[in-house]
Amino acid sequence: MAPPSSPDVPGSGLGPSADLGPDDDPVVTGSRVRHDAGASVREVRRRVAAHLVGRAHELDLLLAAVAAGRDVVLEGPPGTSKSTLLRAITAEWGVPLVFVEGNADLTPTRLVGHHDPARVLREDYRPENFVPGPLVQAMRAGGFLYLEEFNRAPEDTLNTLLTAMAERRLAVPHVGVVEALPTFRVVASMNPYDAIGTTRLSSSISDRLVRLAVGYQDAEAERGIVARRTGLGSPRLVADAVALTRATRGREDVRQGSSVRGAIDLALVAAQLADMREVALPAEPSVAPPRGLPEDYTGTVLDALLLALSGRIAVDETVESTPEAVLREIWEDHFLLAPAAAGPG
Repeated sequence: MAPPSSPDVPGSGLGPSADLGPDDDPVVTGSRVRHDAGASVREVRRRVAAHLVGRAHELDLLLAAVAAGRDVVLEGPPGTSKSTLLRAITAEWGVPLVFVEGNADLTPTRLVGHHDPARVLREDYRPENFVPGPLVQAMRAGGFLYLEEFNRAPEDTLNTLLTAMAERRLAVPHVGVVEALPTFRVVASMNPYDAIGTTRLSSSISDRLVRLAVGYQDAEAERGIVARRTGLGSPRLVADAVALTRATRGREDVRQGSSVRGAIDLALVAAQLADMREVALPAEPSVAPPRGLPEDYTGTVLDALLLALSGRIAVDETVESTPEAVLREIWEDHFLLAPAAAGPG
């Protein structure tokens, strides 16, 4: 996939003169990687994989979609590496990533752009006084427009994307037709578990997107993420932080648990607290907590747990409980009940 500054370099994969056969219509087929350029995509995959932990399958699918010229919606809860995947791909492929947050204030004008009012008064409407919005920026630069919280944007704003996705061009009043460079893609993300303030996507929008479901990673991958992101040399603390955080996702009294970001914060806060209190981190390398961990360590983890996760979990409205009470139960299950049940006698 060529950088936007040289989109038609021979052999680059996505240039207009490099990827279309004599019978191809780019409006219909989109820009896609040629079969003989597959080696370049494999090289990008190898480089991107070096930045990620446990996302090989999702990386393959997302790379295949964008290399095939498709627009994509990434659907999954927060903290499941959706942004990380996309940032790594665009960085290694050398294309801009234009970020925009979907919310009720994202109007079509904010997405497309507007004319500078002061200059309009002096000069009337001219292409030179147009201030491009994120959609036009991405089209002109051949970048990826990343629309986070896709289903929170108003329907009329999302409809603005239809022509850009279907025809790779957009008519802007007093500016003219904006033609997208071949590397332009629309990549959206949404949280399927959050229905507050969201809108239902129309079939015309959904029909123009391929969908990649991204779930939570397994415990081993999350331990690798926390160890890498925190730089902590304590397997015990990393394992406890991940286990406690993952436990918030499997409880009936919790509507939505914490992502691995919570485990990262929990580990970092606990390590800092332990250092301040001169509490030694146990040298127990096991994944499951052993019996007899020092109380000063488990108490430090409890304080860090309440601080790091109490604002991240959503307790079910039908349950008379608080985040702090739920987290204390999770802490007791992990450090007191589970080791006692697993131990001899």
